[in-house]
Amino acid sequence: MTQPDPLRTALDLAASELPVLPLRAAKLPVGNCRACRNNACGGRPHMATPGPCACPAPCHAWAAATTDPAVLTSPPWRKAWADAAAVAYHPGGAGLTVVDLDDAAAVAWAREALPATRTVATTRGEHWIYRGVMPSANGVRPGVDIKSTMSYARWIGPGDGARAELPAAVRALAVKEPTVVRPTPGAVTVPLPAGGGECRHRTPVFLERGIAMAEQHITEATSAIHATVYRTFLAVLSAHGRCGCLTEIHVARLFAAAQAKGESVRHCTEAWTNARTRLGM
Repeated sequence: MTQPDPLRTALDLAASELPVLPLRAAKLPVGNCRACRNNACGGRPHMATPGPCACPAPCHAWAAATTDPAVLTSPPWRKAWADAAAVAYHPGGAGLTVVDLDDAAAVAWAREALPATRTVATTRGEHWIYRGVMPSANGVRPGVDIKSTMSYARWIGPGDGARAELPAAVRALAVKEPTVVRPTPGAVTVPLPAGGGECRHRTPVFLERGIAMAEQHITEATSAIHATVYRTFLAVLSAHGRCGCLTEIHVARLFAAAQAKGESVRHCTEAWTNARTRLGM
């Protein structure tokens, strides 16, 4: 259902320090402008640490959210508001976390498992809003998503009740149980360096130590996981990628470390490919 005067609603929310952005039908953000289409601009807001988008149009979904009325009423944004079906906001940018309960069963679970807080009725369930931020995560349990940093939630209304502090029970929902991934040859189908350069590895221990340090660096990262994985891949390729000593087993170990931190195979492959491109491999 289209909200009456989305721009007016957005300006009111921005005045209360809630970063907002327009949504099209089907609760989708405005598509990227031509300069940013298909991440031609680099896609930095999606691939690195949370932060605003510098594009003058409402690009890059959650990263476009702003409280600046001059931006919200600029010509590119006015056009987007004219076509908007709803207003969304960036919970993490306002210091909030939304537990999105998608159905009656999820709501019933939350009433048993989570402390009471401000609630907003949705079409099929409820949004429970807490003070505090955390990484966003979808499908943490049946019918439950978490929207905080690097995410957006549709504005439905102010809701009822006082916001409680973000509890440990909600944070725990996004913590994945560690899994043991046994890398095997052929498990990773990414291009390996062609080799042919001078090998600087005095012993096999040199390469093994480098891979182990890279795994540890990824494993110990507590934020900016996308950027950490890319920088680590770049460092490994810079040190070990030109002589052809890296094998699929080494790459699988790096991918396994990244996946244990929540990275998808697609993100790992993109980071590896981007690192190779950066180094001209």
